[in-house]
Amino acid sequence: MSDRALEKLEPVPVIETARRLCDRIGARFPDRGIHRVAQELAALTEQVADTSAESRRRSRLVRAGSHGLITLVVLVALVAFGFAVDSAFTEAPDNGLDWLPLIESAVNDLVFVAIAVVVLHSMPQRVQRSDLLTKLHRLRSLAHIIDMHQLTKEPESLRDAYAGSLDEHDVDLTPEQIEYYLEYCTELLSIVGKAAALCAEESQDDIVLNTVSTIETLTMSMSRKVWQKISVLNDERTEP
Repeated sequence: MSDRALEKLEPVPVIETARRLCDRIGARFPDRGIHRVAQELAALTEQVADTSAESRRRSRLVRAGSHGLITLVVLVALVAFGFAVDSAFTEAPDNGLDWLPLIESAVNDLVFVAIAVVVLHSMPQRVQRSDLLTKLHRLRSLAHIIDMHQLTKEPESLRDAYAGSLDEHDVDLTPEQIEYYLEYCTELLSIVGKAAALCAEESQDDIVLNTVSTIETLTMSMSRKVWQKISVLNDERTEP
């Protein structure tokens, strides 16, 4: 592996990992909701990678357009200011007070031009931010869906004295199946974090980076809870 391959998180390995995980879950739990979640995550991971490439292309187009508009705005302002100065000298003001309207107009034009330049200059970043935040919002929602799937997989449901509700749907799983189910949840959460990290590879925007960091922290916190369940499950299975 080259040193360049270690400089950033590449989308292809993340996509392939998400697909393999989806196949593994489908082989063991083809009719469970977690398989549909895995399929959605694999598709979303591909969309994140495609969006990153599309976002770069759109950003280049928007950047070229914004630079053109900035040049146009500055040229129009300079031409307008030139006409104003020429008119002022042609009329030959009698005293300094007659120059005040020209100075006031020049200051106002300068302020408006500066605002226009700042807005146009930030447009490519705002377009990219909007694209990435849309995908990050879906990833965060998917992380919560994965967390909901693991909530009902309680190790204590395996105890003989367990008194679950009458509409309990998950007590038909064996201890081994519950362990696999929980482990798959942790792997799915890890993929969510990696897909979010792909967004950070394409942006230096503070809002995007903070959102990515929040999702990574969220998925790690959820994974810790699941691993605690796995630990309890293993303890239950090893008890005489």
